Amino acid sequence: MVKDRIADGRRIGQLLASELTGLQRGPLSEVSVVDADRDVDPTPEGAFAYRVTAADTEVAVVEVTPETARLVLSEGPVLVPERDDITTDGATVVVHSGAAVKAAVDVLEQTLSG
Repeated sequence: MVKDRIADGRRIGQLLASELTGLQRGPLSEVSVVDADRDVDPTPEGAFAYRVTAADTEVAVVEVTPETARLVLSEGPVLVPERDDITTDGATVVVHSGAAVKAAVDVLEQTLSG
């Protein structure tokens, strides 16, 4: 069992960016991370970390808090898995751990697929 859980918002945001740019399947093949603030300081309100585009159209913004990364989608998510480390608030998918990054990417992929 893994004892260490990544719960640092900035690190979760970095993992999310890596996963988004590393996958080349379906609609994710056109996804880019742009305008990244590499020195972002997480805030309780959520500090801007980067924008996510698909085919040069903004589809999300990522914000980081001290404990989470928030994937703020341009349109509401299609389907969000039931997990204790992902929550939603409208079109915002809140990622509470590094382990939840892949599930958040899946949410974006499904949302882009319509």
